[in-house]
Order: sequence, then structure tokens, then C-alpha cells
Amino acid sequence: MKKRDINSSRVPVYRDAGFELFDADTAAGAFNNETNNDREPELYIYSRYRNPTVVAAEEEILKLEGAAWALLTQSGMSAIDVAFSVFQKGREVRPWLFFSEIYGGTITFADFILKQKRGLDIHSFSPDGERYDSGQFETLVKKIRPEIVYLETVSNPMLIVPDVKDIISISKKYGAVVFVDNTFATPLLWKPLEDGADVVIHSATKYLSGHGNITAGVICGNDDDILHRCVEYRKYAGHMLSADDAYRLNTQLKTFSLRVRQQFINAAGIAALLKQSPYIARVWYPGLKDHPSHNEAVKLFLNKGFGGMVTFDFAGKNKDEKRKLRDRFIKIVRESIKIIPSLGDPRTMMLPVASVWGAKYPEPGMIRLSAGFEDTEEIFRIIRESLKSLG
Repeated sequence: MKKRDINSSRVPVYRDAGFELFDADTAAGAFNNETNNDREPELYIYSRYRNPTVVAAEEEILKLEGAAWALLTQSGMSAIDVAFSVFQKGREVRPWLFFSEIYGGTITFADFILKQKRGLDIHSFSPDGERYDSGQFETLVKKIRPEIVYLETVSNPMLIVPDVKDIISISKKYGAVVFVDNTFATPLLWKPLEDGADVVIHSATKYLSGHGNITAGVICGNDDDILHRCVEYRKYAGHMLSADDAYRLNTQLKTFSLRVRQQFINAAGIAALLKQSPYIARVWYPGLKDHPSHNEAVKLFLNKGFGGMVTFDFAGKNKDEKRKLRDRFIKIVRESIKIIPSLGDPRTMMLPVASVWGAKYPEPGMIRLSAGFEDTEEIFRIIRESLKSLG
């Protein structure tokens, strides 16, 4: 990166659309190295290809995830588009296998884009009850021999944690490339590349940025061939993150470990509070011993935390009672805990599950809660008093 002219402690915002190429030889060298993702200043050409502010944020993320490279895009979905598209080699490919408990946008992309528009053979692997069974997974993988296996470290919204190390090992045994969406776990809890995953994806909108003021996605990996293909696709599809969003992300990444650890602490405390309330029928949180995949979470996360998400269901004799309790709770807390369709922000926020996942999870009393990193005792007080007010 070009040496800065002043003694700023921050990476500048390079808003240049195109960069100066000092002579014909420099121009030729730059264009010949478009897909190498080199950081040399004379190789910057055009911000749709590569931008120094974006590169600075990418370098922070690759260190967090333990990757050889990271590529930023303007959203989590654009990161998925880049990662998936570079593995398509026409219609004569092996099937792709997606875990069923993943982000709804990814499921829709797989069905609408990959299957309907691009003609891929898409298969789904579902939990056995509320746990993924590795034996059943191997039986399916052995049968269909997928080219790609795609899963999330922690599912949304039921927070199922697969035995991901076993899943990766089985996938590799049968020649599959493994994609892991690590958004919910974050690199604080697990680094998939260290256990054999090929590609790691994040919605950087969430915990990596953590302030709810940008949308961004990132792809991480170690394989240079995958890198070159992703760089090329990002360039031609126009999926580059803006310099201004990269500047904010780069600043916010400096506090990543501090704030996300606090969110994990707050989530654990909130889950415990909810468990004690007579108005709550059930709490889903991987740190609780009665969570269906608690053992998998302990094995994978090594007690470093269990994430910042909590899902819970209100008690009631019927669905109408559950809905009424949910609505009263939302009304009581709405000035402090707002309904926002995202997660990982500074403030605790919530989302009624049936409003979003009604076809899959129609229970009207369920709420998904994203713990913030605000004062722990204050958010505990708000939830404790709000639950008491239900009576």
C-alpha cells in the first residue's frame, strides 16, 4: 500500500474510481496481474477491481479467520454469489448438498438461482429432530457424491450446531468442497479453515462490523486458485465493497474481540434469565445443557462462548395465549429492545420468528433475540422487569 503523506493512525478512504498508472510498462504489469490480488500500490487500477481501503479491511479479516486471503463484497448474499459462481462449470456437474437449517436467503438462492436458473442438481440434508446425525449425513454423501457441501456453524433461528469437524471429514472423504457460513459463531468460537473447510463466508454486516451501519460480505480461504477465480468474478459481476463502507468496517474490526465477547456474555445471561421465567416455555441456546446440540457446541467451541443469539418461546395453553404474551412482551420492551431484521448490533434486538419463518416455524410465541454489547446489568434489568410485567 502506498505510504501515507501524513501521520494518520487510520487507513485513508481511497474514493478513486481509477488509479494513476505511471507509464506504459506499469499499466501493462497492472493489467497482467488483475486476478492476483497483489497489494503492491502500482498494481491498483480501478476500484471495481481492487481498492486500498478495501484491502486494508480484508487483511484484518484474514488474520481473524486464520486465512491466507479474504475478499470483501457489498453484502453477505453477494459473497455467496461469488463463492458459488466460481465453482460452476456448466450443467454437467455433480450435485450440490445444502444443510436445510441455514439462512433463508441462501436457501432461496440455491433454489431460485442455482437450481431453477442455472440448472444445478440441488439436494438438502435435514436434522434428525433437532440434531444433525453424522451417520445419516455420510449415507447421503456416499449416495449422491456432492461436489459442494454447504452448512452453517450455528443455524438460524434454532441455533443447531452440527458436529462440523466430522461433517468436514466425511465430505472430504468423498471428494466434496466444503463451504461454511461462520457468521453466527465468528472466528472467536471457531476457525473452519483450520479443520479443513475450503471456503468460509460471513455476512460482515453482522458481528464483524457490529454496528448496524453497513452491509458487507466476505469470503475467506487458503487456496490460491479459488482466490483468483473469486477476484475475477467479483470484478466482472461488480460485487466490490465501497471504500467508505470498507473504511467503517476497518475501524469497527479493531474492537471485534472486545465487543463480541461481551455479546456472548450477555446472551448467556439472557438465556439463563429466560429459563427462570414462568412465562417462557422453552429457550434455545447452545450453552444450555438441555439444548439438543449442547454437546456438539461444547466440543467445538471449547467453552470460549456459545454465540450471541437466543431463541425462546412463550408459555400458553394454546397458540392464541402464546401470541398474546409475545405481543405484550414486545410492547413492554420495544423502546429498549427493538424489532430489527438483523443481528450483531450494539443494542439487543429481536425478531418474531413466525413473522419471518412462519412456513417453517409457525409457533406464534417464538422470538429470536440478538444480544448487544450494552451494559450487562442494564439489559438484564430490562428483560427481568419486562417478564415480571407480563403478570
